[in-house]
Amino acid sequence: MTAEPTADRHSVLGYLGPNWFASVMGTGIVATAGASLPVHIPGLRTFALVVWVAATVWLVVLVGATGAHWVRNPVVARSHAHNPQMAHFYGAAPMALLTVGAGALLVGVDLIGQRAAVDLAWVLWTAGTVGGLWTAASIPFLMFTQYHVGPDAAFGGWLMPVVPPMVSAATGALLIPHMADGVGRTTMFYGCLAMFGMSLVASLIIITMIWSRLAHFGTSGTARVPTLWIVLGPLGQSITVAGLLGTDAALTLDPILADGMNVFAVLYGVPVWGFSVLWIALATSLTVRTLRRGMPFALTWWSLTFPVGTFVTGTTQLALHTGLPAFRVAAALAYLGLLCTWLLVAVRTFRGGVRRGLFAPPGAAPVRAQKDPPAADPPR
Repeated sequence: MTAEPTADRHSVLGYLGPNWFASVMGTGIVATAGASLPVHIPGLRTFALVVWVAATVWLVVLVGATGAHWVRNPVVARSHAHNPQMAHFYGAAPMALLTVGAGALLVGVDLIGQRAAVDLAWVLWTAGTVGGLWTAASIPFLMFTQYHVGPDAAFGGWLMPVVPPMVSAATGALLIPHMADGVGRTTMFYGCLAMFGMSLVASLIIITMIWSRLAHFGTSGTARVPTLWIVLGPLGQSITVAGLLGTDAALTLDPILADGMNVFAVLYGVPVWGFSVLWIALATSLTVRTLRRGMPFALTWWSLTFPVGTFVTGTTQLALHTGLPAFRVAAALAYLGLLCTWLLVAVRTFRGGVRRGLFAPPGAAPVRAQKDPPAADPPR
């Protein structure tokens, strides 16, 4: 057995985990989804700007607090990487950076101007992309080599480290129109498309495992149930990326490929949107069922925000590419649902933070030092 890492239990910095960055993601997506909503609502853009400022300030606070946590409690901070539940949420930090960067381009420009907004977006996109590519490779590697993974272990949090490249593709697509024509813009386009595929294939594998886990073992019946909503993240964000790249294609590809990307945005987006609606129905039923049995509040409830926000942005792209009023109505209704859940989770998080109940240490989980059997001695 190993000794539990020591930390000041009365300090908010004692057990500050990477899962806190999900609150930035959930807040930032309210701004970006509102700024791009395909319906006109008076005051919505001003509201989105205020929310983006709040997300930006909260990101700065969390980055500073995380740095202080690593300085004051380095042993505890390093231990998060060895916890099979908490480690996956390292993907939240890159996505928080990317979400705020996207918001700078979509709505922050009204406050800080286009030049500053583009520069800020580039800085956050670069940092978020590097961090996201690192989590997409390193956390699965730890799963394959060190973590003890039971047959009923799959949960929505497994998606967190592999989704950041998809968010990078979305924010990168927003940056393409601000790039000069040439090889750099074309490289950016194909780089975003590659990250789209990288994240999508990995996510589909994990979603299949989550479905299998639910069929064979059911839900955990705990505060981990809201993580089922994370499945919407790669689905909705992939629809968004396909739509954004379909629009950007005319800027950098030859007409034949550009037309193909526009067709792909619809032929890919609509079927995946259909599965997303099915998953919303299933996740809602399972969440309500667990709530009735007394599901406690935890930071995992933020899973009800960012993934729903990506469904809104994906639906918005389908509304733009198909021109169908049905998608505009669906985007508006989904955004209303996003606002309701965001307000609920934000209030509960503030209350739990003030009472310091959300700063408790993460639950212990077994870790194997080595999964592979030791190599046999060579024959003499």
